[in-house]
Amino acid sequence: MKFPYGLSDFGKLVREGYWYQDRTDRLPVLESAGDQLIFLRPRRFGKSLLLSLLEHYYDLNRADDFDVLFGGLAVGRDPTPLRNQFYVMKWDFSLVQAQGEVADIEAALHRHINGAIHACAARYGWLGEIAIVPEDAIASFTALLTRIRATPHKLYLLIDEYDNFANEVLMADRAGSQDRYEALLYGEGLLKTVFKAVKA
Repeated sequence: MKFPYGLSDFGKLVREGYWYQDRTDRLPVLESAGDQLIFLRPRRFGKSLLLSLLEHYYDLNRADDFDVLFGGLAVGRDPTPLRNQFYVMKWDFSLVQAQGEVADIEAALHRHINGAIHACAARYGWLGEIAIVPEDAIASFTALLTRIRATPHKLYLLIDEYDNFANEVLMADRAGSQDRYEALLYGEGLLKTVFKAVKA
C-alpha cells in the first residue's frame, strides 16, 4: 500500500494508486452547508488535500476525467448535480511573502492573487480578456468576475493556508509584527478588503 504522507494533490493520489480514505459521500453535506465554508483543523489534517479534491470535483475542465478520478469512490457512484459545474481558482497564502514592511507584504499579496487570476484565465482560454492590474489585485479579480458573469457558470474560489499566512505576519521579525498584522487584517487593511470583495 502506498501511503500518501504529505501529498495534497488529489489527482496524483488517485492516478498513482495511493491509499485514500473515501469521504466523498460527504460532498452533498458540504454543498448544503452554505456558500462560504471554513475548515478549521490542526496542521497535517488534510485541509489542502480536501481543497484539491474539491478542485478536481467541481472544475469544468476536469469533466472528462470524472470517471478516472471518482469512478471508484462514493461520489462517483452517486454524483451531485454540481459536479464539474464551476470555474475553479485557488489562492495558496503559504506562497505569499509574510516578511517585511506592510507595503512589501501587500505587493506580494497582489502578485499572488494576480498570478492566480492569470493562471485561471489561461486555464479557461480567456488569456488576454482579463485586465490584470499589477498594483490592484481586487480590480483584476473584478475583471475576472465580469468575464465569468457573461457565462452560465460561477467561480469556485478555494483559499488555502490563510491561517498560516496570518500567523507568519504576526510572528515575523517580532518588532512591529502586531502593527503589520493589524494594518493588513483590521480596519481597511488589504486582506479585509480582499475578503470583502470575495464576499460581495
